[in-house]
Amino acid sequence: MKKRFITLFGLLVLAITYAQTAIATEQEVKNTIVNDNAYVKKNLKVPEGTYSKEGAMEFWSSGGLIQHVKADGRLEEYDSFNIDVKHIDVTILVPDEVAIAHYYSEGSMTPKGSPAVSNYRTRVSQIYTKEAGKWKVRSSHWSPITGGSGTSQTAIVE
Repeated sequence: MKKRFITLFGLLVLAITYAQTAIATEQEVKNTIVNDNAYVKKNLKVPEGTYSKEGAMEFWSSGGLIQHVKADGRLEEYDSFNIDVKHIDVTILVPDEVAIAHYYSEGSMTPKGSPAVSNYRTRVSQIYTKEAGKWKVRSSHWSPITGGSGTSQTAIVE
């Protein structure tokens, strides 16, 4: 009887620890998305260190073929950026290691050297991996919402 109690207690502790780690993972990923978006609004450029050390694969809202983004990312700059992220939902694949975020990105922007996008509305799916204590983008897919538009960017300029 004592062994069963110890085993059940151990399983309960593991379940609670897993749940706490999962809740923390969800909040950390949400915070990463919100904070990165706030950084772009304030600084009119994408923060360095957003992408995984392995880089990322992406489908952009402008359409086109898959893009392979290097670890230093897409260091985009903007003349204006008024995009909000909404309804972030995080699915945890491995607590504190890998998660998928789904959300909406809506607003307006003017990328440097490109036409203004006055009705930017997309659905976003991103895979995040935790590297050296920080959540990094490993894959992204932006898909325009009907009635909205994506960016005009179609390829990485090197």
